[in-house]
Amino acid sequence: MTATAHSSTVPVPASTIASFHLVRYDTASAMRHMAFDRPLLRDCGGLLFWRLLGTGRGRSMSLGADLRRWALFAVWRSAGDLEAFLHSSPIAARWRAEASETWQVRLAPLSSRGTWTGRNPFADPPDPPAGPSGDSRGAQVASGGGVVGARGGPVAVLTRASIRVRRLVTFYRSVPPVDESLRRQDGCLASIGMGEWPLARQATFSLWRDQDAMRRFAYRGAAHQRVVERVRCHDWYAEELFARFVPYASEGTWNGTDPLRTPPPHHGTDSPRDQHHGTGPPR
Repeated sequence: MTATAHSSTVPVPASTIASFHLVRYDTASAMRHMAFDRPLLRDCGGLLFWRLLGTGRGRSMSLGADLRRWALFAVWRSAGDLEAFLHSSPIAARWRAEASETWQVRLAPLSSRGTWTGRNPFADPPDPPAGPSGDSRGAQVASGGGVVGARGGPVAVLTRASIRVRRLVTFYRSVPPVDESLRRQDGCLASIGMGEWPLARQATFSLWRDQDAMRRFAYRGAAHQRVVERVRCHDWYAEELFARFVPYASEGTWNGTDPLRTPPPHHGTDSPRDQHHGTGPPR
């Protein structure tokens, strides 16, 4: 989770809805779905932006890949378009029929800076959708049966970077200390490293107890700060994106639990999802 975009952070229109889906299969043959699902997603109604992503074995960007687990990040015209996908798409039907574990969450964007392959995924959605409570408030949504703001409840963070080829070796040498720091970070509910293209195009998705916990790691964590400084000084990234969301309406499990419904671990201890992250559900 290292974002250093030089453009200013701007609020995301409240009408935008996003979702994150994490799907695990029993065998690595699930790789074929990365190819077969793309045409279906291109033709999916109301889908404004999407990326299919392989997942790593660590909690941040790393070289280790988990070939049985895949992720989808999507931005939708409306909540109704997302619901139609979940109920009618053959992709979602296969998740229900074949996946050994799935977890998904709806996301109300709060702010974003940077671009993803030259695009701002959250720019200018056509129509404001109704929110989870029937309104269009992007900053307050239902979470665990209540309504919370960005500061008072869980926060989700998506980071994405296109790493310059000449910086790849240096970048990956810097990852292990950040991964270890993130694993033990008080207030981090869950995190995963992902990639849309081997080595050079990497991303992370993380869930935090609240905005203060996320900021403590981002701005006061020593390992993370060292990497941020090197990224800025040596121009590691050709492109990057940093986005924050309010996560709500999660379903399923992520390594055996729903991180948004499980109490966060105490500082310096491992939770079940830490002990098993990237290697399958706890047994």
